[in-house]
Amino acid sequence: MQDSQLLDVVLIVVAGVVLFRLYTVLGRRTGNERTRDSFRIGGAQPAPNASDKVLKLPDSGVAPADQQRDGAGGAIAQGVSDLKLADKAFDADKFLAGAKSAYEIILSAFAGGDRTTLRPLLGDDVYRVFDEVIRGREQRKEKVTFTFVGFTDVRILAAGVRGQSGEVTVSFAAQFISATQDANGRVIDGDIKSVRDVTDIWTFARDIRSRDPNWVLVATTGDQS
Repeated sequence: MQDSQLLDVVLIVVAGVVLFRLYTVLGRRTGNERTRDSFRIGGAQPAPNASDKVLKLPDSGVAPADQQRDGAGGAIAQGVSDLKLADKAFDADKFLAGAKSAYEIILSAFAGGDRTTLRPLLGDDVYRVFDEVIRGREQRKEKVTFTFVGFTDVRILAAGVRGQSGEVTVSFAAQFISATQDANGRVIDGDIKSVRDVTDIWTFARDIRSRDPNWVLVATTGDQS
């Protein structure tokens, strides 16, 4: 009996550490955040069979105007510096650690149709697009099998301040196993055994005027194979 109670305590402590780490870097929504009118999502709509590409997340169609795809380290460093000046609590290394955790959580939640987990991590427009794709899968009674393998590279592509919004664009090179099954259990996309290589470019934003440390995903682009 004592061993069982001890195990329960250990599990609670471990879960608390993981949740606290994510909170301190990407935060959580309180429901009182200001609308980020300095960053617009491009109203992208998923194709009718968008969920067939298991975790090819809906493309928001928007990227930061100052995003440097050519690896211009000076521009990235300047953007990080500008963000630090505006938000003295910002730490690039800690942010990337939190972003990696958020990436895995978001992918897993998207695969499982877990709206409760997705809602606090996504901007309103991105959430609406994700929700539409999940609804399509539910209507077709499709099931997604997903296993996250790991990262091969994670780096900041751009950072800076736009109006009162701090923005950080991150490139995630990752690997996972995923497959979509139809209502009869037949695999219609992906492979339950093969590792898939992906490169996703996500933009996170936060109202730097707020004490809430919350960062939310406001744009997605990527190339998954």
